[in-house]
Amino acid sequence: MNLRQLKYFLATAELGQVSRAASELSISQSSVTTAIRELEQSMGTTLFNRTAHGMDLTPTGRDLMSAARDVMEKVQIAQDIGQNHSDVTGTINIAATYTVCGYFLPYHLDRLSHRVPNLTINISELNRESIEEGLISNRFDVAVILTSNTSNPELATQTLMRSHRRLWVPQNHPLAGREFASFEDVAAQDYIMLTVDEAANTSMKYWGPTGLMPRVRMRTSSTEAVRSMVANGLGVTILSDMVYRPWSLEGRRISTVVMDREIPSMDVGLAWRRNQEMPNAARHFVDYFRNAYLSPQMAHTAWRG
Repeated sequence: MNLRQLKYFLATAELGQVSRAASELSISQSSVTTAIRELEQSMGTTLFNRTAHGMDLTPTGRDLMSAARDVMEKVQIAQDIGQNHSDVTGTINIAATYTVCGYFLPYHLDRLSHRVPNLTINISELNRESIEEGLISNRFDVAVILTSNTSNPELATQTLMRSHRRLWVPQNHPLAGREFASFEDVAAQDYIMLTVDEAANTSMKYWGPTGLMPRVRMRTSSTEAVRSMVANGLGVTILSDMVYRPWSLEGRRISTVVMDREIPSMDVGLAWRRNQEMPNAARHFVDYFRNAYLSPQMAHTAWRG
């Protein structure tokens, strides 16, 4: 096992396709495929299920993904030691939605505080509509939002990462051992509906084409409530990998199953007012995320999920 294999594995796991991983990393598809095959051989297990939709992680692959992220983050920290701290100063006003604040931003804010110690970042947690209004009225310099939820023509956006959605079920659930689950399978189960960050509206976009409806037992704005309800066998749900954790607060295990239909990903990225001159401090904030997620050298090494 080596860092190159882990980096290519993470890129494929997060993007869901070898071709997309190769494009992001600016290497050949054969290089990615070879690295994954070598990794599977060295571990003596299968890390991906190859499907018509792309590459879906096996349970072992999910476990490795968590460990690989930790390894690559430590590598990045080691690389940062030799870099000079930026002398950028100033204050920027950032807005973010609930999911972004809870599951994406904290790790990056910690890194930014070490890299740019003289940069003050003020953060406001708001819903999407309030954030869009704040960007347009110049109350915020930049926002970190679910770009898959916004289409405001007055805003420019840049997606940083795409988080796949899967079915969550309790351990030992009849669907837990399946390679794939159908919407017919899920419709027969009690369903726990997350409502925060427009999750309920988004879910209807992929339930609608099936002609089916989830049998909603509970609606809640709390991701942890959803996690506990599922883990305790009170229902199932479909949510993104970014908010997935294998254990509930009570210590009960949650498994995931790939759906047999392609579901739109939950995309996280940046937004700012279109055609607006961006302050230097805000540009530094944007450049940090672009380097972390979009440059071939850094892609998929800066992630906390």
